[in-house]
Amino acid sequence: MELYKNQPLKIYNTLSGEKETFTPIHPGAIGMYVCGPTVYSNVHLGNVRTFMSFDVIYRYLLHLDYKVRYVRNITDAGHLTDDGDVSNDRFVKQSRLEKLEPMEIVQKYTVDFHKVLDTFNFLTPTIEPTATGHIVEQIELTQKLIELGFAYESNGSVYFDVFAYNAKGLNYGALSNRNIDELFANTRDLDGQTEKKNPQDFALWKNASPAHIMRWNSPWGEGFPGWHLECTAMSTKYLGETFDIHGGGMDLKFPHHECEVAQGTACNGHSPVNFWMHTNMLTMNGLRMSKSTGNYILPMELISGENSFFEKSFEPNIVRFCFLQAHYRSVLDISNDAMVASEKGYNRLIEAYKLIPSLQPNATSSLDITSWKQSCYDAMNDDFNTPILIAQLFEGARFINLVNDGAAALTSEDIKLLSDTLSDFIFTVLGLNNTSSAGTNGTEKLKGVVEMLIEMRNEARANKNFALSDEIRDKLQELGIIIKDGKEGTTFSF
Repeated sequence: MELYKNQPLKIYNTLSGEKETFTPIHPGAIGMYVCGPTVYSNVHLGNVRTFMSFDVIYRYLLHLDYKVRYVRNITDAGHLTDDGDVSNDRFVKQSRLEKLEPMEIVQKYTVDFHKVLDTFNFLTPTIEPTATGHIVEQIELTQKLIELGFAYESNGSVYFDVFAYNAKGLNYGALSNRNIDELFANTRDLDGQTEKKNPQDFALWKNASPAHIMRWNSPWGEGFPGWHLECTAMSTKYLGETFDIHGGGMDLKFPHHECEVAQGTACNGHSPVNFWMHTNMLTMNGLRMSKSTGNYILPMELISGENSFFEKSFEPNIVRFCFLQAHYRSVLDISNDAMVASEKGYNRLIEAYKLIPSLQPNATSSLDITSWKQSCYDAMNDDFNTPILIAQLFEGARFINLVNDGAAALTSEDIKLLSDTLSDFIFTVLGLNNTSSAGTNGTEKLKGVVEMLIEMRNEARANKNFALSDEIRDKLQELGIIIKDGKEGTTFSF
């Protein structure tokens, strides 16, 4: 096993634009920070896709026997739009909309976030710090940037001076490949931004207006931290001035992560992160997911089937399996056909896995299980390529069926190697839940019971006993079994 785990791991580094061989700063230990949710609304499927990608990365690093300190923050204060307008603070706007205190909003949607991630079988991070729990660290960091000449105070707010940063030979724009000199030349001061020396400067600390609810004391008066500052303060506190991996969605590359690079470099004289990783976006039916266009669905609506986009409900394992069939740096498009195909594929894989105990060992093997196992590691060592890994897992399923049908042979040692490898990658690394009901006799019996109840319901409807009909439907729904009446009859899903 150690031979497989000691192979080189390649990771695509956004900073260099290339795959690089990963070597941790401290042998055997990895520090990884991932930007967590801004908890002013329900977590959406795009968030789930990003956090699922890093859950698999975390799982694989643990599988390789690394000691991983995984920090994923909760942003619960100070999240402004890019123009720095205090009136656009999302927590304040949502608290007014729902007529709740801002911290009630935080609690409500933090609970929702954890519930959704638990549903999809995510591992919990090592540390989950909150922005409001690290106000002192953010004030100290702001003071240090002022002392070093990289920030300035203006009317109770503090801004990072991008021009001063670049003037010292540093490069704001290196992560996102932006030419900041051109931006300086082609921009002008915006209305309402006269506090800033330059339009590109970003807020480290914002002065709180009398109407602003969330506020803390600081050397510059009452205010609240800038969004970008929070992650720098929390990541460096728990992972050090330089750490191994920083991740998030590609939408965070600029300005958020670019600002983190600048803050960390300005404070400590060197880049804060060795590997920057970014996940790509999620679309639905080929279109960007958006509330404004109506092309939008929440994670639990996909699982329950209570939506107009999918023909049935899909259990969390199926959703997870579907998501992991796209590489984390590729656009992932979900659709009804994609989900149905993923369900069939997942069931086929699990049904093959469940045949392993019944395989009869042979004195010799006609299949090369050792090379196949290496191909599974090769896939994950190539920038965590889950689609290639899943293809290899299906190859393992094909081996099982060949042996089961008598068309190939394996020794008892190779059967065990095949079984252990599939278990490691399906359940431990990909994080699919081993308690799935796919392909089990229990599921078939449950389906039989549900079909019997549907027949009773149909008889009740034919006899115009609608009270009994509705009661059967409602009881099934309470148990998580959704039935739908259509032209071709009644269908159901778990």
